[in-house]
Amino acid sequence: MTARTASRARATAAPEPEEPAGQRGKLTDQAYEQIEEAIVTLRLAPGSSVSELQLSEMTGIGRTPIREAIQRLAREHLIMVLPQRGLLIAPMDVARQLRLLETRREVERLICRSAAKRATAEQREHFKRLATEFQQSSRSGDDITFVRADREFNELCLVAARNEFAEGSMRLMHGLSRRFWYLHYKEAADLPTMSKLHAAVASAIARGDVEAAGQALDALLDNIEEFTRATVLGDYR
Repeated sequence: MTARTASRARATAAPEPEEPAGQRGKLTDQAYEQIEEAIVTLRLAPGSSVSELQLSEMTGIGRTPIREAIQRLAREHLIMVLPQRGLLIAPMDVARQLRLLETRREVERLICRSAAKRATAEQREHFKRLATEFQQSSRSGDDITFVRADREFNELCLVAARNEFAEGSMRLMHGLSRRFWYLHYKEAADLPTMSKLHAAVASAIARGDVEAAGQALDALLDNIEEFTRATVLGDYR
């Protein structure tokens, strides 16, 4: 076989089998959810270094989905990618958290009101179920269940609102907000109250009550802002 023939044979050979794109997307979502929860619940501590290999071993998921999940977490400011130095779990910053809340209030009010207006019947049933889960976590004091229900609630709001511009902005804030809350809630926040406030928002959206959804969201963020300022002042009432 001549060199040219060999080259042509290699060019026309069937490519190596690749993981289906849909399956890879599911693995990326799984990797993202596991790593995000580990960051939010402080199993991956703020300011700590981590590698792709460590994250792959922690999740049991391959390197390509892990890399894609890292890119998403970097966009959400939960992971910092340091050239030649690896990965850093983003440190905490209370002043930054207060600035985040200023933006979050306006964007999330729009999302919750839009979700109340545009949610499908199936989505409204989902909001009703989440309201029940929030009520249950308020009685049980189960913070992990609350964090997971909160993430599910946030995702459902983004889908039901059907506003890709607000969605893009809100995705940058959710993880940072949940992590800050989880760090300080035992000292400065009240899980039962927080759960009930979330339940009120979910219930209003389920009913399609636009005004009530906006008012319940404002009450929730008033509580979060008070809690955030309490961490600055050390006033853990």
